[in-house]
Amino acid sequence: EMQLVESGGGFVQAGGSLRLSCATSGFTFDDYVIGWFRQAPGKERERVSCVNTADGVTYYADSVKGRFTISSDIAKSTVYLQMNSLKPEDTAVYTCAADFGTYYDCQRDYDYWGQGTQVTVSS
Repeated sequence: EMQLVESGGGFVQAGGSLRLSCATSGFTFDDYVIGWFRQAPGKERERVSCVNTADGVTYYADSVKGRFTISSDIAKSTVYLQMNSLKPEDTAVYTCAADFGTYYDCQRDYDYWGQGTQVTVSS
């Protein structure tokens, strides 16, 4: 059974940092691309970042470039999202997702999803 479990969300003041974790199981980690998505109330889901676990190629949305960093640990089957210089507009439910195939880039639709973790940034 494929599982993705997020952790690390919480409440932080603007300018602060959080580190989200996506622990995965039930599949071969480095055969999948992993993405972080977020959705705020009344807004569409946004792809924040993703990584090809095989070649390390990453993607960042323009809204988070220079502030967020995605990384992966194959040994732990875990992907992290380091979020620095947080802004109130970063407030959302953050969800990680996986999609099979590391032979093309991670900017795609995803088949397997976690449950999400809330990130709230106060002004």
